[in-house]
Amino acid sequence: MNLGDNLLGVPATLLPVNAELDARFAAGDEPEDLARQFPAAQLPWALMAEDAWHEGREVESYAFARVGYHRGLDALRKAGWRGQGPVPWEHEPNRGFLRALYALRRAAGAIGETEEVDRIGQFLRDSDPTAIEAIEAGA
Repeated sequence: MNLGDNLLGVPATLLPVNAELDARFAAGDEPEDLARQFPAAQLPWALMAEDAWHEGREVESYAFARVGYHRGLDALRKAGWRGQGPVPWEHEPNRGFLRALYALRRAAGAIGETEEVDRIGQFLRDSDPTAIEAIEAGA
């Protein structure tokens, strides 16, 4: 999806760049350390959700993903989001939120929260229909 592709006419929401977080992430800081340094950022919570998932800790994955999701909603609103419209994957700062959404959907399914799986899945597809494929491809 290109940033200009928008059938609803609602402008895409682009979260701001956090250069310090990006630098610490690129330097290899652990997700837990990133969460301590940047608790309002979505990426550290999404990373912790992914780590917990791969370690078989489904409930912890759900909890971390839910924090990332709520931090993301706060950030989206602050960036002008009004509850609808694209949140494009191609805009790198949006990826933490989209990864948290993906992790939340997956963990919700694992713990039997089927309504949440459907709701979050639709939210993820509405945000960017390419995000699921990109995340699953390891982008």
